[in-house]
Amino acid sequence: MNVLVMVDIEGISGIYAKEQVVADQRRFQEGRKYMTADINACTSGLKAAGVDKIYVYDCHGGSYSIIWDEVSDDADYYICGNTAGKRFPGIEDCDAVILLGYHSMAGTYHGILEHSWNSSNVQNVFINEEKVGELAMDAAAAGEYGKPVIMISGDDNTCAEAKALMPEVVCAEVKKGLNTYGAMLMPPHAAHELIYQKSIEAVQNFNNCKPFSFDKPLKCRVEVTERTVLPNVHGAPYVKILDGRNFEVTADTVEELIYRICI
Repeated sequence: MNVLVMVDIEGISGIYAKEQVVADQRRFQEGRKYMTADINACTSGLKAAGVDKIYVYDCHGGSYSIIWDEVSDDADYYICGNTAGKRFPGIEDCDAVILLGYHSMAGTYHGILEHSWNSSNVQNVFINEEKVGELAMDAAAAGEYGKPVIMISGDDNTCAEAKALMPEVVCAEVKKGLNTYGAMLMPPHAAHELIYQKSIEAVQNFNNCKPFSFDKPLKCRVEVTERTVLPNVHGAPYVKILDGRNFEVTADTVEELIYRICI
């Protein structure tokens, strides 16, 4: 069995502040350290569960958050940098996906660092008129490859969001949200032990998991924040401006949709 671990940073244990997740902020190195430690706990658990090959993809921001000289040897590949338009590099060789360090969708009450793709520009995202976040869209994009999400880690709100979409998924709740920039954090050792144990449980639960999907055809509406510049429709026939705060995007796949809505 091979597993692709997609890693975001906002849902990593120990993370609760914007300064920990933005590259030019004073606490970003702290955030990178916490992210790397959670990755090591996850890959250690996967190896203990008998996973053959592990791919880890740093999908936060510009994909430069992993601390290279602190990662474990348990993973076979650490994927960083420009992936040439592929949201899931290595997924063809994998049987399942883990969403590690994910966060709740924009507007989630008490969600730690809640947002959907771009907190500065995007207010809400809707697929087929259902409000969604990054967790749902990545799960659906993986589902288009026939790969189920077997585990997620993040705060209590993220775990609840995941369970509503995929009741069979294993969740590692590493913290509880108090507000956008506040959290009840587990001690590091306890959080890492939880991720380790849940990674083992996720592999054991693999046969109970099914790929997640949205009904086709896909219809996505993006509501932007106040005074955000709407996308340029010239040369983009898949974009339709609805009003001063909403635009619609069409695509054949969720993976294609992800790249088209990112503004």
